[in-house]
Amino acid sequence: MDFVGAYSGANLSFLFESLLETLKMAGLAIILSLILGIILGVLRFARIPVITQIVAIIVDILRNLPLVLIIMVSYFGLRDFGIQLDVFSAAILALTIFEAAMISEIVRSGLNSIPKGQMEAARSSGLSYTQALWHIILPQGLRRMVPPTVSQCIALLKDTSLTIAIGATELMYAARVVYASQTSYMVPTLILVALIYFVINYSLSILSRRLEAKQI
Repeated sequence: MDFVGAYSGANLSFLFESLLETLKMAGLAIILSLILGIILGVLRFARIPVITQIVAIIVDILRNLPLVLIIMVSYFGLRDFGIQLDVFSAAILALTIFEAAMISEIVRSGLNSIPKGQMEAARSSGLSYTQALWHIILPQGLRRMVPPTVSQCIALLKDTSLTIAIGATELMYAARVVYASQTSYMVPTLILVALIYFVINYSLSILSRRLEAKQI
């Protein structure tokens, strides 16, 4: 094991540049998946004829597929339909639709946790169903969704490592490039990458627990 060589300035610079790429990828996917996940979750909660059933089928299919398969289809499969995405865009697309499916279930569960009497009271006060959902139910549900949503964001950050399957220049890809140049770099490089993931995800876990404690 060559820690000195593995942690040379050039290697560390390359790894941290890839870390920034990972964080950019995760951040963008989190924002997009939150927006799409909330929309899908609300549609499932609202029980709109036909639309709710279609959304439920799509969400169940996505939740039961391996993420790496969705990543591969986004990059390689879409080309057969004339849609050619670059690696970064394909990674964002795959992460977004997969995580949105997961978040939609969190949203649906959060909305279902609100007592039904709240909706009935809002409707009896003259609010329409949409107004009651937007002003009464959704704000309360979103507060309850914060801790599990943060946990899902942690999972998404870790899932970015799967985009190595299509050559995305994220942290694990950079680690492989570093230790491919010298086999003695493998263990030191993987230790550093593990430490980076641990620090980021553990910090988010602490945030999640504090947010959850506030809900009690």
